[in-house]
Amino acid sequence: MIKIIHAIEGLSQWIGKAFGWCILILTLSVAYEVFVRYVLNAPTVWAFDMMVQMYGALFLMAGAYALAQDAHVRGDVLYRLFPVRWQARIDFALYILFFFPGMIALFWYGWEIASDSWRYKEVSWNSPARIQIYFFKTLIPVAGLLLMTQGVAEMMRCWIAMRDGKWPARIDDVHETEDMLMHMTEGDLVSVTHVDSNNKENNK
Repeated sequence: MIKIIHAIEGLSQWIGKAFGWCILILTLSVAYEVFVRYVLNAPTVWAFDMMVQMYGALFLMAGAYALAQDAHVRGDVLYRLFPVRWQARIDFALYILFFFPGMIALFWYGWEIASDSWRYKEVSWNSPARIQIYFFKTLIPVAGLLLMTQGVAEMMRCWIAMRDGKWPARIDDVHETEDMLMHMTEGDLVSVTHVDSNNKENNK
């Protein structure tokens, strides 16, 4: 079961990181538009659409990656005080009651939206560029499918936690700074403080 979970997590991570390049494209698009608009006085007609599509693609396709990393916002004021088995039971029930109905709706209606968009070759009406957006709308049902797939892995994770009383490890990936500090031991903190003190002395 762990191999299946990690295989699904690996897929979610790979897709999330691949679409993470949208951030670079988005940044370069904004920088280019600012330069040509305010320096050359020659604004583009496509930059706004480019920014909207890149942000939308990143937002949709990073959802499964965030779920695989347990990075979504959680109101855990009471949840974190519960034993692991009860946390798993709560998560399992919430996935069935709320997560999967929402993701099925996202996939179902996203499929209809994407199909209609492909049928009449929809273009953007936000700017004179009129760029094609039907291929971007295809990402809506794809995102729903990926989230459901990752949701299955999360439910399997809950099942293991209910059985064993501890959460199975996730595939290691980048961490927020506060997470790294939280997991540092007291010895690590003393070592870091000692090194920092030596550096300050050497810089004097």
